[in-house]
Amino acid sequence: MKKLISLLLVLTMLLTLAACGQTGKNEEVTPAATEAAAPETEAAVPETEAALPETEAPVTHYPVTVTDHAGREVVIEEEPQKLVSGYYISTSLLIALDLDEKLVGIEAKANKRAIYALAAPELIDLPNVGTAKEFDLEGCAALEPDLVILPIKLKGAVETLEGLGIDVLLVNPENQELLTGMIHMIAAATNTEEKAAALLGFTMEQETMLRAAMSGAETPSVYLAGNSSLLSTAGNAMYQSDMIRLAGGANVAAEIEDTYWVEIDYEQLLTWNPDYIILASDATYTVEDVLADPNLADCAAVVNGNVYQLPNKAEAWDSPVPSGILGALWLANVLHGDLLTDADCADRIDEYYETFYDFTYSES
Repeated sequence: MKKLISLLLVLTMLLTLAACGQTGKNEEVTPAATEAAAPETEAAVPETEAALPETEAPVTHYPVTVTDHAGREVVIEEEPQKLVSGYYISTSLLIALDLDEKLVGIEAKANKRAIYALAAPELIDLPNVGTAKEFDLEGCAALEPDLVILPIKLKGAVETLEGLGIDVLLVNPENQELLTGMIHMIAAATNTEEKAAALLGFTMEQETMLRAAMSGAETPSVYLAGNSSLLSTAGNAMYQSDMIRLAGGANVAAEIEDTYWVEIDYEQLLTWNPDYIILASDATYTVEDVLADPNLADCAAVVNGNVYQLPNKAEAWDSPVPSGILGALWLANVLHGDLLTDADCADRIDEYYETFYDFTYSES
């Protein structure tokens, strides 16, 4: 009996030792085991990400109250389905916000706006409501729009249109701050805040890039000439002066505080003696005219051949249009080609128009 008990104890000990040895093998982690387990861990990541809730895009909840540039609080009861724009700047914005199909009327002379032909040619054949000087109030009302966007100069039309149950927003985008406010205003009224955020985000991205690129760079002096005359220029309070600064230049006319174009004379221009002369997009004279002008023979810009005209293939970038940031990009490339190359500038311009206007600028 004792022999049997002893035999059983020996067997029990052997089994226990075997079990312990097996456990040690199971707990040992080898490099091969880690590599084999990795695919299972990586495969689990997409499942976790897929379970995350999607971020909701900004949505306008009606009725919504917006304040226009005349300080008027306008209550928009429902999302507008029929729009009229009596100003080329707001019309361009509506295209960028993908609202051109809702337009039923626009300002006169639409066939002279290259951006319409390139991005929304159907607009050219829409009924026109005249200009800021000769607004067709009756024609506008006959289109039965839900929302009319007009330059602030046409505030006299508001009472009549609102009396017909038509909402009106007055805009005055005379500088970058007012332009940004107009974009927010119209986006809130039309339920396009997500698109507006992308538009403003592009502008902010380019501004940040330009400030970083131009930091510490030399600042050449720039004279910006107006549309109608070489001797018409923009002072410090105007949008064009901001464009020059952002491009890494110094406006020689910064001492002028007028809020509109100012006429000077040759003597003043020669006194300023700018490094560069830049002609407005829609100038009625040419670079060759300036280079051949005997009155400017001793001007540094002319002597060095630094006379350029802003492009006008799509829009006047030297005016406060949504694409105005492109004017600063173009000018930075002219003034500081070593800091912003031709290729990089062209790519950014193409990106803007492909994103917001559905065409490629470099191919148009």
